[in-house]
Amino acid sequence: MKKNALFFLGLTLMSVGGLNNEADACSRILYVGDSVAVGQPLRIVGRSLDWKTPIPTNLYVYPRGMKKVGNVLPGSVSWTSKYGAVYAVGYDGGVTEGMNEKGLVINGLFCKGTVYENDETSKRPPMSLAVFVAWLLDMNATTAEVVDVLKAHDFSISGATFDGGTVSALHWGITDAEGNCAILEFDHGKVNVYGGKDMPAMTNDPAYPQMCAINDYWTKVGGGNMLPGTVKSPDRFVRGTYFDTHVERTNDADLGLSIIRSILMNVSVPYKYAVETEPNVSSTQWRSFANIRDKLYYFDIVTNYGIYYVDLKKCDLRQGASVMKLDTSKSKNYVGDVTDKLERSEPFKPMY
Repeated sequence: MKKNALFFLGLTLMSVGGLNNEADACSRILYVGDSVAVGQPLRIVGRSLDWKTPIPTNLYVYPRGMKKVGNVLPGSVSWTSKYGAVYAVGYDGGVTEGMNEKGLVINGLFCKGTVYENDETSKRPPMSLAVFVAWLLDMNATTAEVVDVLKAHDFSISGATFDGGTVSALHWGITDAEGNCAILEFDHGKVNVYGGKDMPAMTNDPAYPQMCAINDYWTKVGGGNMLPGTVKSPDRFVRGTYFDTHVERTNDADLGLSIIRSILMNVSVPYKYAVETEPNVSSTQWRSFANIRDKLYYFDIVTNYGIYYVDLKKCDLRQGASVMKLDTSKSKNYVGDVTDKLERSEPFKPMY
């Protein structure tokens, strides 16, 4: 009877956790290598970008020392970048994620329960979602520094709609070179930050504490016996966590990439997958893999023949250097190191 009760409790949790997930389906998984080895262990942050229609995403490398603004509104946040970074820029108008030269990685995923502002926060200096990730990467070297900025909350975040009026409701995973992590969520203007060491998984709704409760149930069931298998956010979180914590640990970059890539494929949504009862179900458009130790940023478009990467160590990040761009629409046949294929570019134009 107790086992049956636990099972049905789990089904209830899954049902609640699965509500309002039909239109978004992004996943973020952190692979950590052998911590016993001498030197910094391998850390690779993998993420999938899932959406109902293609989201054209180009790669940009920005140098240090660039003056930027968070919005075009009066009194907006402004800054001069301290660190160079590679950004993934959707629609050439907004930074989805990126990694800076210090190994700080920030990934933005959809989270439908997000409400950024309230009456109090709306009076603070404006910051657009289009450059929010860039701002954090430009000015911070560690997760702790980012958390300090978030807790100060001296900004008012907002963003333009896209893809026919879709609201950019997001939450973010933050990872630094030492494995210090944080998950950032906004709840009616309140900043909620959940921190930890080498936090393995992140998907979409529900909020992170509820997601952990669902995962705790499945941990007791035992992933070797049964794992949830749908494309819903809690199911992907559970599968990603289980496999990420049960694979071999290696500090070999190529093997580590193969491992995290296979986990991301397991929690991805098949391309062109459709469910009659869920017309807005999303399929995986691309995956990225940020090798923090070696400063390699991999990009894996599902309709391409191969995976390729930008080596941030080879990029000119000095103040005054050019912005560089990789037009991914031309990358169908790219495989391996494409750093030399970056071309000088004007900065992207944010969709404020």
